[in-house]
Amino acid sequence: MNVTKKENKLHTESPLHYLVREAKTGTQNPSLLMLMHGVGSNEQDMFAFAEHLPDNFLILSLRGPYTIGPNSFSWFQVDFSTGIPVINHKQAENSRNIIIQFIESLKTRYSFDEKKIYLGGFSQGGIMSYSVGLTRPDLIQGIVVMSGRLLKEVRPLIASPEKLASQEVFISHGISDNVLNIEYAREAHAYLKTLGMVPAYKEYEGSHSITNEMFHDLISWLKNK
Repeated sequence: MNVTKKENKLHTESPLHYLVREAKTGTQNPSLLMLMHGVGSNEQDMFAFAEHLPDNFLILSLRGPYTIGPNSFSWFQVDFSTGIPVINHKQAENSRNIIIQFIESLKTRYSFDEKKIYLGGFSQGGIMSYSVGLTRPDLIQGIVVMSGRLLKEVRPLIASPEKLASQEVFISHGISDNVLNIEYAREAHAYLKTLGMVPAYKEYEGSHSITNEMFHDLISWLKNK
């Protein structure tokens, strides 16, 4: 999907750098949506979608904590050389904890409904949405996973089905994804159903990207929140 990137003030308060789009409805306690980019990208990537997302959300686009090149960041190192992604688990767990710390710190900076916090991302950002949302449903009301996967290393940390009962999940994935195979999405969907969850799940024509149809379905899902 082609979206014009918008420049905005970069907030550099610890523990993460981020961009902000304020809610447009004037409410004092809007819903909060935090977006996370894929490996090798940055906060501008997901922020390009912010102006098209529902007006009742305060939207933050986060930068991964690990630098891998000029304007290029990640949430953890990953090696695709074997054809199967091999992650740096220590970095992934550190990013999970940093995001949790970041969410807690936001409560002193912004007014938002703490019962309506959503976390979403593309590819590695979607992976982190699973990792944070499923382990801390007390913080996260809903998660958005676009072309991501659920790390096997995270499964032992996932909250009990009782605690996950009210959490909402949106999963979208391209059938022809050549980076993270569609089977990752199918496997995660099936696993979440064993926990009693009922994700909004859809497969799309396309590869490792956010298609127009995928984005429009996300907007419709968010509008119902």
